[in-house]
Amino acid sequence: MTRIVIAALWLLHFLPLGALAAIGNAVGGIAFWLVRERREVTRINLAKCFPEMAPAAREQLARAHFRAFCRSLLERSILAWAAGERIDRLIHLRGLEHLQALEGQPVLLLAPHFVGLDAAVTRLNRETRMAGIYAWQKNPQLRDLLWRIRSRFKETRPISRQEGIRAAVKAVRGGWPFYYLPDQDYGARDSMFVPFFGVPAATVTGLSRLARVTGARVLPCVTKILPGGAGYEVTIEPPWTDFPTADLVADTRRMNAYIERRVLEMPEQYLWMHKRFKTRPPGEERFYP
Repeated sequence: MTRIVIAALWLLHFLPLGALAAIGNAVGGIAFWLVRERREVTRINLAKCFPEMAPAAREQLARAHFRAFCRSLLERSILAWAAGERIDRLIHLRGLEHLQALEGQPVLLLAPHFVGLDAAVTRLNRETRMAGIYAWQKNPQLRDLLWRIRSRFKETRPISRQEGIRAAVKAVRGGWPFYYLPDQDYGARDSMFVPFFGVPAATVTGLSRLARVTGARVLPCVTKILPGGAGYEVTIEPPWTDFPTADLVADTRRMNAYIERRVLEMPEQYLWMHKRFKTRPPGEERFYP
């Protein structure tokens, strides 16, 4: 079955981006009704994060999220098989100079979980070698596809979660730009509860810890899907100042507050399907069935 899906994706990459976007939106509309568990997770997350929003508006946002998510899945076909020149045209890279100014130095690219984040990996891989922590898929065909998307053009250093923090520290100290996604619920270990849209969320403290241990600069890197066939916009921001500090809690709060601001700019593109509040403080009831 996986081979059939991958073959279909290969065929899709020949389509114009506008056509792919339309198909992805349609698939997302269908998936909203078919994928019950993720639909309910999305609804719960939005209700917790935007309690002041009218229920009808939250429902519209949930549907828009499914459309954006499914569109991003289909458009990964372009990332996997399109010519490099086409990728350069479709994925607009802003702020590359901030990364180039730190070439060879320890750098952490703070990448929140927006649905188009793989577009940033592929586009950046056109310009520089990259490292990052990835969850390796058990399915070998899917694993090979994801590896292709993330490593087609320049040298890539993938680090599995099983390798641990030492491998990450080594890569960062070695001058590999490190694509870091710290905004998911990985359990209570190495996490602390800090607010995310006012809700206590188990949040890994790795951004502050890695920056402190390696001396790395933190550059936010955000990917936005543009309307229709306009492509993607990847923005690398200037490095944070006064980071890290001696206050791990304050650093982690700063990271979440930054992500909140960017989510409000394009709320439908944040990964609401993820069980962001799965881990709860002791004694607090679970949010998800």
